[in-house]
Amino acid sequence: MTDNHSPAASRAGLTGRGMIAGLLTAAVAVGVGQLAAAIIRPQGSPVAAVGSLAIDFTPPPVKDFAITAFGTHDKLVLVSGILVLLACFAAWLGTRAVRRFSSGVAGIALFAVVGLLSALTRPGASPLDALPTLLGAAAAILALHRLVLAANAAAPPAPVPATSPTAPGPAPRTASVPQAAAAAGTAVDPDFRPRPDDGASPASPTGPPLGPGSLPEPPVPAPDRRRFLVTGSAVAGAAVVAGLISRELTADHSVARVRSALRVPRPTRPAPPLPPGTDFRIPGLSPFVTPNGKFYRVDEALVLPQVAPSAWNLRIHGMVQKEIRISFRDLLKRPLIEDWITLCCVSNPVGGPYIGNAKWLGASLASLLREAGIRAGADQIVATSVDGFTSGTPIQAVMDGRDALLAIAMNGSPLPVEHGFPARMVVPGLYGYVSACKWVTDIEVTTFADNHAYWTTRGWDQQAPVKTESRIDIPAGEAPVRPGRVPVAGVAWAQHKGIDAVEVRVDNGPWQEAKLATVPGIDTWRQWVFEWDATAGSHVLQARATDKTGYTQTAVQAPPPPNGASGYPAVNVTVTG
Repeated sequence: MTDNHSPAASRAGLTGRGMIAGLLTAAVAVGVGQLAAAIIRPQGSPVAAVGSLAIDFTPPPVKDFAITAFGTHDKLVLVSGILVLLACFAAWLGTRAVRRFSSGVAGIALFAVVGLLSALTRPGASPLDALPTLLGAAAAILALHRLVLAANAAAPPAPVPATSPTAPGPAPRTASVPQAAAAAGTAVDPDFRPRPDDGASPASPTGPPLGPGSLPEPPVPAPDRRRFLVTGSAVAGAAVVAGLISRELTADHSVARVRSALRVPRPTRPAPPLPPGTDFRIPGLSPFVTPNGKFYRVDEALVLPQVAPSAWNLRIHGMVQKEIRISFRDLLKRPLIEDWITLCCVSNPVGGPYIGNAKWLGASLASLLREAGIRAGADQIVATSVDGFTSGTPIQAVMDGRDALLAIAMNGSPLPVEHGFPARMVVPGLYGYVSACKWVTDIEVTTFADNHAYWTTRGWDQQAPVKTESRIDIPAGEAPVRPGRVPVAGVAWAQHKGIDAVEVRVDNGPWQEAKLATVPGIDTWRQWVFEWDATAGSHVLQARATDKTGYTQTAVQAPPPPNGASGYPAVNVTVTG
């Protein structure tokens, strides 16, 4: 270890130590904040609160782009982006703090204000939700203080060998006052001038004689790297330990164990059995029943709500004759209906993946509303999730006889947590943002004029009936096919209307009818297949569906906003050989 550095090297080294100090400080803030949230309320994570606020204020076109570009990974991308921005800001803040500690404290305070605003403005927030951010900020200030002290600490000077009094040679040179002061670590008077009787040498020990009024640049003490390494390791260790403990505590709050032990009651009215020919079982074609693990997920929850059935209850209020409160135990005692229903997200592009079909089990939503007694003039129910999301559903669609459910099970097992455990809404025939509120805990009977739900305030339509659409699953166009008979197959949907026909055309030629699979009802999608005599070359395949009302899928291309995408699905296929 050398005793002295040049000023330029010292400044560069201090900047590097500052960046490391800033990153470690951010890690401690996040770790302690997550740990506090895990103890107090897992959904109160500062990172999740900031992310949720960012989602709320993100313009709908940006959200649509995120869903299109990243699919179900959009939340991971958002959280990763927040952490990257935090890391960049923290690194810059650290370089400021090692020169002026108050700058670092101000930066931490700024982030704490953002965290507090995010946490305390979430639906259902309480003063306790401020604690994770406050504790994280306090831990960050403490860690930054220790790191700044270590970053600025100088290494002790190397010992100077003593001269033997009996050693031969010339008498030792007396050090100048500036040199002695620098070695001692004391300040040097800038106006100091050596006098002849000081014993100071008029020349630099290694350079030419000094000019009148000039002094050699004082050496810069070397940083104490060992102290900074030890302090940084301790801070990093604290951040890691806090993160690991928070992860374990969050797992303890999980309802996965309770969910796995829950026994689904038998339905009072079972779903109709699947008739022969429901599934063509063609490789690459979407199966009639979408497995729970492959069912699409699009929602606003960065942290999955963990709602224990024992703590769940539903309130039905608003424009009703009497308010109703129902527990999960009460819900299980009600007559339960089972049915096959296809759900579709309004963000689904033409031919997109955000659609799935499952067997749902739940209580009749219409019967619950009848018990409450709907008052005249009401035309909407607004469902609220435990995380504050709201969806507005037309009352007519709930009360017209379709199987609108307060669902508790999916494909024969309790709802997966990511799909709304312990209870959610499922209303066939409407896009999910108005019909499929997950983790539902409140239903208000109201009007469209007086109450606007989450997505309708962002420009999406209020009624949102699902459009008649189709999708080509195979061939996918990713690999060439051989000439000859090639199955062109996919699914088509027109929930609560039913699919009556699907047609396919090649290279804008005549429409040719496809073979349809059987279905158990009108609320599910329907498989179809067309045998194509493929010839060598490049071809464009298109499909269109006609529902049982006689309406045929339109060729007009439209993006998802504000009421769902439209147009013919098309696949470019290369035939070789």
